Amino acid sequence: MGRQHAGMKWDGLESVAKREVEALKRRLPPEVRQSAQDLPVVLMARPTRAMVREDGLDPDLLGLFVGPNCAEGLEGGDPLPPEILLFLENLWEFSEADESVFREEVRVTYLHELGHYLGLEEGELEQRGLE
Repeated sequence: MGRQHAGMKWDGLESVAKREVEALKRRLPPEVRQSAQDLPVVLMARPTRAMVREDGLDPDLLGLFVGPNCAEGLEGGDPLPPEILLFLENLWEFSEADESVFREEVRVTYLHELGHYLGLEEGELEQRGLE
């Protein structure tokens, strides 16, 4: 039996998140859409113990971009391929188990991490309302 999350099972969280990300990708400007289509999105419950202990990540993190950004490419020296991680249980809890808020938080978090992939810094993301 799947994990239950205050009214929604993992499969439901995963399904909603996938639909939101795919719909958002289709609405992106053409010059960004192809980059977004090529960038994998990994849906995880939460950051792993290793991410928290060894990498120092916040266990309540909502999303993370890993790997080199578009500008760095392979020359960036990052051993990880570029991908976006969305932490669905954290997003669900942050949304206080409200599905419409969860959908919005998935969109905002995805766009924030996509911004990192496109080479935007935190300040630039804030200026665009993606903090």
